[in-house]
Amino acid sequence: MIKLHVKKGDNVVVIAGDHKSEQGKVLIVNVEKLTAIVEGVNLVSKHTRPNTENPKGGILKKEAPIHISNLKILDGKGKATRIGRKADEKTGKSVRYSKKTGEVIK
Repeated sequence: MIKLHVKKGDNVVVIAGDHKSEQGKVLIVNVEKLTAIVEGVNLVSKHTRPNTENPKGGILKKEAPIHISNLKILDGKGKATRIGRKADEKTGKSVRYSKKTGEVIK
């Protein structure tokens, strides 16, 4: 299995494409396609027929996937940073840390 720099719940910024510099929280990560859905970013219009959830139908705004290479994690100070991995001193488990500040990312 591939270890990605992006996880569900991370705050990220888009670094390339039409939605460059927009920020949001990762809702879903698709490991097979290497994409992520970010809250409030890359909204597309989806035309829907009337159904039980939406009796009138119409046009809905929905988030579309973004390739993870176009995302960078935001550290605690709100700056975009690269991610490194190192063993935690206490537990010995692998943790992610900010390459810019050196602090551990939860």
